[in-house]
Amino acid sequence: MNFFDNQNNPVTMPEGRVEGIAKVTGKGKYSAEYDVKDLCYGVLVGSTVPSGKIESINLENAKQVLGVVDIITHLNKETVPGLADEAKIKESRFGLPVFHTDKIFFKGQPIALVIAETLEDAVYAASLVEAKYKTDQFNVDFKKSHPEIPLKEEGKERGDLNNWNNASNIIEAEYTIKAEVHHPMEMHATTAEWISPDKLKLYDKTQGVNGVQKTFAKLFGIPEKNIEVISEFVGGGFGSGLRVWPHALAAVMAAKKVKRPVKLMLTRSQMFAGSGYRPASWQKVKLGADANGKFTGISHQAKNGTSKYENFSEGITRVTRLIYKFDNLKTEAAIVPLNLSTPTWMRGPGDCTGDFAIESAIDELSYKLNQDPLELRLKNLALEKNPETGLPWSTNFLDECLAKGAEMINWKERKSSPKQLVDGDWYTGYGMAVGMWNAGRANASAAIKMTKDGIITVQTAMTDIGTGTGTGMQNIASEITGIPKSNIKIELGNSNLPPAPSQGGSNGMSSVSGAVVEASKALKLKLAEYAALQNSTYKNVTADDILLSDKDIYLKSANSSFISFSEIWENNNLTEIIVDGSSGPGEERKKFSFCSSAAHFCKLKVNIKTGKVKIEKMVCVADGGKIVNDKAAANQMSGAAVGGIGMALMEEQTVDTKLGALIGDDLAGYHFPVNADAPIIQVGFIGKPDPNINPTGAKGLGEVGIIGTAPAIANAIFNAIGKRLRDLPITPDKILG
Repeated sequence: MNFFDNQNNPVTMPEGRVEGIAKVTGKGKYSAEYDVKDLCYGVLVGSTVPSGKIESINLENAKQVLGVVDIITHLNKETVPGLADEAKIKESRFGLPVFHTDKIFFKGQPIALVIAETLEDAVYAASLVEAKYKTDQFNVDFKKSHPEIPLKEEGKERGDLNNWNNASNIIEAEYTIKAEVHHPMEMHATTAEWISPDKLKLYDKTQGVNGVQKTFAKLFGIPEKNIEVISEFVGGGFGSGLRVWPHALAAVMAAKKVKRPVKLMLTRSQMFAGSGYRPASWQKVKLGADANGKFTGISHQAKNGTSKYENFSEGITRVTRLIYKFDNLKTEAAIVPLNLSTPTWMRGPGDCTGDFAIESAIDELSYKLNQDPLELRLKNLALEKNPETGLPWSTNFLDECLAKGAEMINWKERKSSPKQLVDGDWYTGYGMAVGMWNAGRANASAAIKMTKDGIITVQTAMTDIGTGTGTGMQNIASEITGIPKSNIKIELGNSNLPPAPSQGGSNGMSSVSGAVVEASKALKLKLAEYAALQNSTYKNVTADDILLSDKDIYLKSANSSFISFSEIWENNNLTEIIVDGSSGPGEERKKFSFCSSAAHFCKLKVNIKTGKVKIEKMVCVADGGKIVNDKAAANQMSGAAVGGIGMALMEEQTVDTKLGALIGDDLAGYHFPVNADAPIIQVGFIGKPDPNINPTGAKGLGEVGIIGTAPAIANAIFNAIGKRLRDLPITPDKILG
């Protein structure tokens, strides 16, 4: 492993990310950048129809291209034991059984894979593949289709909706959000190499190497230990890397068929249909309150699009059950099958979507009640216990997030009615919203390898998708051991390292931090064992009694003897010391509920002549427990908030309902925020450790930075111009219309 191999030079390593030098010098390799001997290249051919059946595929012209090695279709595919028949395909839960069916479910579905000596040959040959189809009727129109899909109860109903139908103040409205696409900077790619008939090596863009390992072990019926998955550097994921996509399986099948390594990278256009998206959604909220602003009940209905071949529910109503005290609550949901590819989790999945409707409705209610929307939320927050489970929150400082955020945005300058702050054609408005996410924790392991020079390497299989996991691990190891950060290296993103969960759902640092703590303690105790052979005062000590430096071990007690690492190595004839540690959830999950939360505040201007929205200031304050890595945590929050700006104002994947095709499937046609669209996001943290969640007290931050952003912006627009907009994105035409 060469991951971060230059980070231990205190002269060249700046304070910041441990992988920073590797990234800016180009030394860090992403999944499509590895040099593999005898490599060939794969390019996918997509269906040109949205629904039907393949009648024939003409490969003759493509095979004439010099350099073509082979072309895979459903007619000559490599055998995959886990997809051998319909029953096994269903059992595999893989999704799209690429090359294992002649059915077409969406336009762009892979129907062939051209393998050639060069990428140029593969691209050209792929353009020559021709297919004939027996077409069927198709449907890609979510807006037209969802009214026909009946709702089903989702979650446990509380109280009785009839108890508040006559509440003195009721808001009832519908909300819609267009589909959004992840679009990380690095496109999805897989390089597959069969080392032997039952040993596979993969360089894959993924947020979880162990998940990929398990998937292919099951599909091909080989031991997990025989599959090595490497994903050292990941250029963003936002949820798109949390599952194995058909192109990865196609690369593995191709490598097995041609008996050579195969690299397959999606094009930017193929990313639109090949690696998931946040599905289009519809919601209806009915919210009631008494004259004092106490919530009396809520009804939340939601529907989202899915594919014809796989059911995907975003869990839109989940957030409704977490934040506020609703004695009467009913949630219902449904999915709408369409001739589109399968959607997937996208940053803040479900909760981000649902929060837009809930927080917009609460803002609307505040105007009806003539109450400050901040105060209305404060009087209804469920701060003591999880209203869904009844368990007490281990920690929940959302009220402090609100107070701090209001001060940072200067909330007192907000006007209680719209159209009060006017400068020519520009109208200024303030808006706010809150978000919450269940703070999870999974089982994780880590190892530490120490050499004679005092350098330690902390290892785990978890990936770092740009969230700063490696730097957080370094900070924790330094804090627990006492070894300076300049002497701590990090290795991660390889399935051969100690297993860890995927980096997603705000679980990454919460999970792996405990494992790093345990491994750090194990290192101190192992060194104390060797030290005790020289000095009996080191016998029967605890990890907390021990301190390490860059060159020796000593005890916290007075008159402690210092024993150098070099002595320990020489006296015990050692070459290196390796220890490991594991950590995971336990009985605390039965005693407490855990959450991360955030408050979002926005000040913006709306031009009533052009419909342009200019965000002047955005504040995001989070309760994420102990902040392990300040810079990375702030980057997480500000980056997530910028994603929320895109959700609110510009991101939408449009579909041609007559042709069944995506419109604008490139970065020219799909708009997302750039620097000019966002101010410097002002981020704040409560910073209070959660004493029960894990040994470090750190909770997740990845999701809550985006969850409340879009409703805060929509609410600010209403405060500016007095127009309630319930359809995202809020583009200039909607403002002017």
